[in-house]
Amino acid sequence: MSDRAPQLVERRLPTEESTQLVALVRDIVQREIAPRAAEEEDAGRFPREVFTLLSESGLLGLPYDSAYGGGDQPYEVYLQVLEELAAARLTVGLGVSVHSLACHALAGYGTKEQQAEHLPAMLGGGLLGAYCLSEPASGSDAASLRTKAVRDGDDWVITGTKAWITHGGIADFYTVLARSGVEGARGITAFLVPGDAEGLNAALPEKKMGMKGSPTAQLHFDGVRVPDARRIGEEGQGFAIALSALDSGRLGIAACAIGVAQAALNEAVGYATGRQQFGRPIADFQGLRFMLADMATQIEAGRALYLEAARLRDAGRPFSRQAAMAKLFCTDAAMRVTVDAVQVLGGYGYTLDFPVERLMREAKVLQIVEGTNQIQRMVIARHLAGPETR
Repeated sequence: MSDRAPQLVERRLPTEESTQLVALVRDIVQREIAPRAAEEEDAGRFPREVFTLLSESGLLGLPYDSAYGGGDQPYEVYLQVLEELAAARLTVGLGVSVHSLACHALAGYGTKEQQAEHLPAMLGGGLLGAYCLSEPASGSDAASLRTKAVRDGDDWVITGTKAWITHGGIADFYTVLARSGVEGARGITAFLVPGDAEGLNAALPEKKMGMKGSPTAQLHFDGVRVPDARRIGEEGQGFAIALSALDSGRLGIAACAIGVAQAALNEAVGYATGRQQFGRPIADFQGLRFMLADMATQIEAGRALYLEAARLRDAGRPFSRQAAMAKLFCTDAAMRVTVDAVQVLGGYGYTLDFPVERLMREAKVLQIVEGTNQIQRMVIARHLAGPETR
């Protein structure tokens, strides 16, 4: 409706290589992702060919070691790539974040032999991963998970059900947290399970409010045998591995949220500068101008927050508190910005003819995944005031 083209985000990237990398991502977005995003989301179609292209382009293993097929990129760069992808289609941006999360355990805690055997295919060989922590009765209280792993000679036998698994049923490998010992956090161990393992079955995908192109499903483990060579880390170390992965994963969600919010702002600005009422663009009216200004400010603040957390991570410094803050702030901001974008478009914003209604539905899930925002507040408060008294 407006001749004003969306402005590309001005990014301060650390190297010429990373600048070229973001340019490559924008080219792929414009050619392969954005043109079909609305149609494929409406049809509930998962774009596996896009993930194959991203893998071939070296974009599925950006924060990992190039010796195993990764990109050797700092998180500061990787997260900005996620933002670009999520702005075009959250199914893709979040999917890349989940894949990276699924690789984290092996990359960070696997033996050299395990890494050499599995990581090249996981990072650049066209495989797609998923992360299995949540269960039907253990979401926020992840340490209470019930899926069991029982030692049987040189194998482990895994039995139980995992829930809310992004890429459930279509992933080539799953990083699975299962109870191998005592109750609580100390009895959990991590495993790398092939997607075609005998006894592993996926339920029908959940019928979701948004992100319809991204399958989310329960996984049923019916005596799935996994060699001990696929155990990641020490027995009982799984929960510590999971928490480490989630700190990084929360930054991925924060970046995706800012991408969704940026896409909504672009749509709102384009509409407001083109829509004429009372003989002039509605962007001339102060009420709407202030809304747009507030939306842009929240996006800039969120981007600065997740980048600061990423730079702490890249420097090897503690970043758990900042990751929780970034996830909390960025996803809440995305929800506010997308709701306001629908309001700017008025009745048109409530129709399927414009993308802001889809962006609003997608923003909601980002306040829930990788730890609800209520959990993020608990994490932040513990850093400030110590553990809760019982």
